Amino acid sequence: MAIEAFSEERFPLRVSFGTSGGPERRTEIVRLSTGYEHRNQRHRHSARRYDAGSGVRSLADLAAVLTFFEARRGKLTGFRFRDPLDWRSSQYGQAATAFDQMIGTGDGVTTVFPLLKVYGTGDAAYSRPIEKPVRGTVRIAVDGTELAAGTDFNVDTASGAVTLALAPAAGLSITAGFEFDVPVRFDMDQLAVNVAAFEAGDIPSIPLIEVRP
Repeated sequence: MAIEAFSEERFPLRVSFGTSGGPERRTEIVRLSTGYEHRNQRHRHSARRYDAGSGVRSLADLAAVLTFFEARRGKLTGFRFRDPLDWRSSQYGQAATAFDQMIGTGDGVTTVFPLLKVYGTGDAAYSRPIEKPVRGTVRIAVDGTELAAGTDFNVDTASGAVTLALAPAAGLSITAGFEFDVPVRFDMDQLAVNVAAFEAGDIPSIPLIEVRP
């Protein structure tokens, strides 16, 4: 049986909400002879790293992670993970609405628009592709009017692409709201479990790293 490169199954939710970690940037810095610095970003998008060990609160949690680890074959198969801080299109603590994120402008022809989340404002804003929206949470609006899911639009939850039934007229804004997961994989091939050490308060490290699915 062939093993998939990515599984749409989500990492145990009760463990992920206690996980530590976040986005990582790779910046090259060269100090010039004048004393000034030249800084260059190696990648356009950040990559998120997490340690799920901090989310393990009980032996039941540890057993759930072990089962999930074996089913993913360690590093082999990617999977969905809910970031404990950043998992909605809206501002922190607010429910998602169909008007949270601008994902495109109509031209009378285009019907497919990828989901994204914008951080910051103006020219310095960063647009993050959202490739793993949560099924049933995506809301879409055109020119301020919310559309009906399944009738006016459909969503590919494996890629984050939204397909509208009708192409919006030129100049009309397309906005979206959604919940989403991060595509990750285990960054280890061995899950070292010591039950006695765990009961004594020594929580194992379970590193995860974001991938492009």
